[in-house]
Amino acid sequence: MKSDNFLKLWVGLFVLAFFAYLFGPLILMSVTAFNSSAFPRVAPWECFSVEWFNVLVQDDKLMHGLRNSLIIGAGVVLIAVPIGLAGALMLTQVSARVRPIYYTIVISPILVPGVVLGISTLIFWDRLGSMFGAEYDSFFYDGIFLTIIGQSTFIAAYAMLVFISRLQRFDPALEEAALDLGATHVQTFRKVLLPFLKPAVGSAAVLAFLASFENYNTTVFTIVSESTLTTVLASKVRYGINPSISALAVIIVALTLLGAVIYEIMQRRELAAEKAAAKVAADAETAGVATTTPVATRASKAGAFADPAVFIVLLVFAAGLGTVYFAGTYGLEECKVRVAEQKRALTKKRVKERQTLEMFKGAAPSEDTGAAGGGQPKIEAKGTEGYRGIFDPGNLEGQVESEKNGKVEAKGTEGYRGIFDPGNLEGQVDSSEQQ
Repeated sequence: MKSDNFLKLWVGLFVLAFFAYLFGPLILMSVTAFNSSAFPRVAPWECFSVEWFNVLVQDDKLMHGLRNSLIIGAGVVLIAVPIGLAGALMLTQVSARVRPIYYTIVISPILVPGVVLGISTLIFWDRLGSMFGAEYDSFFYDGIFLTIIGQSTFIAAYAMLVFISRLQRFDPALEEAALDLGATHVQTFRKVLLPFLKPAVGSAAVLAFLASFENYNTTVFTIVSESTLTTVLASKVRYGINPSISALAVIIVALTLLGAVIYEIMQRRELAAEKAAAKVAADAETAGVATTTPVATRASKAGAFADPAVFIVLLVFAAGLGTVYFAGTYGLEECKVRVAEQKRALTKKRVKERQTLEMFKGAAPSEDTGAAGGGQPKIEAKGTEGYRGIFDPGNLEGQVESEKNGKVEAKGTEGYRGIFDPGNLEGQVDSSEQQ
């Protein structure tokens, strides 16, 4: 094997191990969502079932936490994205000497632990509420409001980084040209800069929502008496979980993959439309006719929403869900009855084996090795040591003959010897009082 081939093989194995390490737990957890076992596990497999998805939907506490997480995520997006955009635009406007100091200040919330941010947010708004004499049912003590504010303090820095990376490719001459043509600063921002930042706005919004959705360190302090999906899951893990958590993971992973596939299809469709529009414009310029770029652009936008590949993906996804659902409900009760019978039979077998082992537990070879001819050692049960050799004639050894009348008395009866002898009355005296 050549060195290049060996290197490719080694790199391929490393990449395979890397992705197995990343996605292996997700795959195993997704499989446990379809096992009828009451505890999340892959083996032993019992029955293929989708009942844990119904259990997930019927869990009121979990659904309430999910609803709060969605509300908080939307609120964080509405606050963090504009703040991040403003911070990025300000960074491009300050002088080069002040820019490093400004960047360090606005990026510092990312470096602060989430626990510190949560506690500080809670204390700050509590002091404000005390200063204004607010009641405990006001927004100063509302868990959802405090969580939105607390998460936005550091998620806005993430959004700002996304906008900064996009603004590095922006040509300021476009803004200057728009201003020279009579546009106001608002019109320049809305018609020149904002369309250029549209991909960054979408990316920052998605990043802010996901960062808010999965946050725990800050949320656990600012949520007060409310709950989010992460806090509910943490409490369930602490007190015991069931495969409904795996069902939730399957839904989240499926929605993420579906969104990624649709986004990739639309991106490729838009790139193809842009190339086609550029080609049409080049051909029109070469031929000396009016360009048809606006028409091509409108056609590309319409095609992006009517892409057959998107509908095919949605159709396959819906068909897959339907197939899995019907496969998980058909014959489920019969499978459960069969599994229960197998468990009972296995339990009886184990109990019987345990009783048999306890019966013969501690059995050891007897000291008596058998006849002089070298017989096999005798096996005696545990607890019978006190009866060993009970019929052995040697047990009569040590018995002595009685001194009188040649009678034989058993060993251990010396204290009762001559109990009826008249001589035992010697030494007794008559009582003078009884006379």
